Amino acid sequence: MDRAWNAEINMFTAKPKYIKHMLLALLCWAPMSTAQSIKSPEIHGDGSVSFRLHAPFAKSAAVDLERVSGTSTLSMSEEASGLWSVTSAPLPPDVYSYRISVDGLEIIDPGVREFVPNLFEQGGIFTVPGSPAEAWEMTDVPHGSICHRFYQSKLLARENDIFIYMPPKADNRSATRYPVLYLLHGYSDMADAWIVMGRANFILDNLIAQGKAKPMIVVMPLGYGAPKLLERGWHLEHDELWRSNIEHFSDILLNEVIPLIEHDYPVQPQSNSRALAGLSMGGAESLYVGLNHPDQFTWIASMSAAIFDDSAASFIKVEQNQTAKIKLLWIACGKEDHLIKSNRQFISWLASKKIKFQSVETEGAHTWPVWRRNLIALAPLLFR
Repeated sequence: MDRAWNAEINMFTAKPKYIKHMLLALLCWAPMSTAQSIKSPEIHGDGSVSFRLHAPFAKSAAVDLERVSGTSTLSMSEEASGLWSVTSAPLPPDVYSYRISVDGLEIIDPGVREFVPNLFEQGGIFTVPGSPAEAWEMTDVPHGSICHRFYQSKLLARENDIFIYMPPKADNRSATRYPVLYLLHGYSDMADAWIVMGRANFILDNLIAQGKAKPMIVVMPLGYGAPKLLERGWHLEHDELWRSNIEHFSDILLNEVIPLIEHDYPVQPQSNSRALAGLSMGGAESLYVGLNHPDQFTWIASMSAAIFDDSAASFIKVEQNQTAKIKLLWIACGKEDHLIKSNRQFISWLASKKIKFQSVETEGAHTWPVWRRNLIALAPLLFR
C-alpha cells in the first residue's frame, strides 16, 4: 500500500468487520507449511484456473472473479483435511482480479503473489496468457521504465505520490522531449492502479514497438483532492464533497503535478503535446479539468466517467464555446456499466452544443478488463 495513502487499519483502530477479516485471514494463513504446498491460483493450458484454500474450520467458501461483464462467483467444495477448491471453465486471455469469501467474509488467497492496489477491496491478481500475447502482456520488445515519485503537496499539506512511465530509451537526461499523457485512476484506487491493474506500461511498450502509438511519457498521479471523501467508503452520493474532491484535484494537477513534471522530466510543455484521460472518478476529473482548461489540454478522454449531473454549470468553457482547440474529446463506457446512462446524457448535451467528440460504447461493465481495452484503443489516437 502506498506510504502516502495507507488505509490505517490495524488491530487497534479497525472496525469489528475488519477485525473479523483479519482473524479469519490469520486462520487461513497460519498453517504456512500447508499453504506453501497448495498451488493457487493454478492456470491450466486451456485457460481454466484452479483455486485452492486450506480452511479447516470453514463452513463455506467461494471465489469472486472480476470479468469484463462484472463479478462472477464460483462456489468451492471441501475436500479432505479442510482443503477447499474449485476450477473455473476456460477463461479468455486477460488479467483477472479475485477474492475468496470464507463464511461470507472476504480474504486474499494466501497463494497469490500479486495484489490489487485498492484502499477498500484487496484481492489477488492472475493472468491467463494469450497466444499470441495480448497487448497488456509483457513481450520481447524494448521496455520503458517506471518511476515512483514522492513530493510534498502544499495544497494537501501532506506527502503525495506519482507513478511515471518513461518510454524505451528515455530518461531524465534525454535530449528528446516527449508528449505526455496524464492518466488518472478511479475512486478507491491507489496511484499505481494503472500499472498493476491497467498494465499501462506493457500496453505502451507493445503499441510503441508496433508503431501504433507515439512514444510518450505517462504520468499517473494520486487523484484525491479531498481526502475526506475516502472516509465514506462506498457511500458515494454526488454531493458537494464529491465536487470539492474534483475541483481541488484540478488545482493539484495544474499547480503542482504538471509544473513538477515539466521541470524534472523531458516532456513537451505545449498544450498540443499534453493529454488527459482517466477512468470513473478519474474520467470525471479528466473531463472537468480538460474541458474547463482547453488552453492546457488538446487531447481529453474519459472511460466510464462518473460525470456531474449539471453539465451546463460544470463545464463553463463549453457553454462559452471556447473548446475549438481541442483535437480529441473521446468518451468511452461499457454498455453494462451502471454509469452508461449518465454518459449518454452527457454525450447528448455535448451534441446539443455542437461539440466534436468520439463516443465509444463497448461490451462490459465497470471493470478493469474494459478500461485496459479502452487504453489500447485510445493511445494510438493521441498526438497525431
